[in-house]
Amino acid sequence: MMRVGVLTGGGDCPGLNAVIRAVVRKGVQEHGYEFTGFRDGWRGPLEADTVTLDIPAVRGILPRGGTILGSSRTNPLKIDGGIKRIKESMGKLEVDSLIAIGGEDTLGVAQRLSDEYGIKVVGVPKTIDNDLSATDYTFGFDTAVNIATEAIDRLHTTAESHMRVLVVEVMGRHAGWIALHSGLAGGANVILIPEQRFDVEKVCGWVTSRFKASYAPIVCVAEGAMPRDGDMVLKDESLDAFGHVRLSGVGEWLAKEIEKRTGKEARTTVLGHVQRGGTPSAFDRWLASRFGLHAIQAVHEEDWGKMVALQGTDVVRVPLAEATARIKTVDPKLYEEVGVFFG
Repeated sequence: MMRVGVLTGGGDCPGLNAVIRAVVRKGVQEHGYEFTGFRDGWRGPLEADTVTLDIPAVRGILPRGGTILGSSRTNPLKIDGGIKRIKESMGKLEVDSLIAIGGEDTLGVAQRLSDEYGIKVVGVPKTIDNDLSATDYTFGFDTAVNIATEAIDRLHTTAESHMRVLVVEVMGRHAGWIALHSGLAGGANVILIPEQRFDVEKVCGWVTSRFKASYAPIVCVAEGAMPRDGDMVLKDESLDAFGHVRLSGVGEWLAKEIEKRTGKEARTTVLGHVQRGGTPSAFDRWLASRFGLHAIQAVHEEDWGKMVALQGTDVVRVPLAEATARIKTVDPKLYEEVGVFFG
């Protein structure tokens, strides 16, 4: 009897439960596998903290946001003997293989486990930022874009009522996919992304020209966007276990600059965790379910060290190393394309 471990790592994301459900349903019904859920990302296998995953456990979870397994940013590579402890836990619990659902950091750990320690791993990509290079889309992204678009739609009416600038800060540390998609879909007048440093004077020019046309401007800015002559705006100097700083603050900083330079009132809305909470969109449920079905098939075929990915409309498998090699960023041509709507 094959026993498969499942864990969800990193930030929570709409669609995680859909993956878990698809993995368990197909694994039990078609292959007769048993499943062990590890709690809170890599902390679960480190501490042998588990929950039973069977068909009753996954019933009704398809529309639920977050993850029934819990998540964390625990990094076993930073813990003395961390990998050895994971191997020992899996042995004790008689877990033969592992499905790791996560982003760049979680999959990076999965790759090390597979390459260096021979642990049988299959990866599933998860990030609302849509910045994993081997897949066209990651689940959670569509939901985040829909939430940000709705927020921009709502902010238009209040901006118009008060004739003030509204700056919307969305998630996106190194990649501006959410800002680009939601900014375009929501009719923002300026979109600022991490891939292209922005000129504050130019932004103020766009804002001013918008007021001249008797419209109130909306600026959509990714949290990792940076001014041409300055650094990333940080919430504080603390780092998480994977060495990431806490971002947030560029929206507030930009609103103050706009106010100072144009004399127009500016306000900021930081969407933050709202973007990744709540029920997943139909597209994300569809994509996450397909990823789950293909991940358990990879386990069945013993195709270890791979990640499932969407390429076109096909779900394919790519080596974990390829999936985490580089971040998928916004093509400058694509950004240029939407520039016609600025100002």
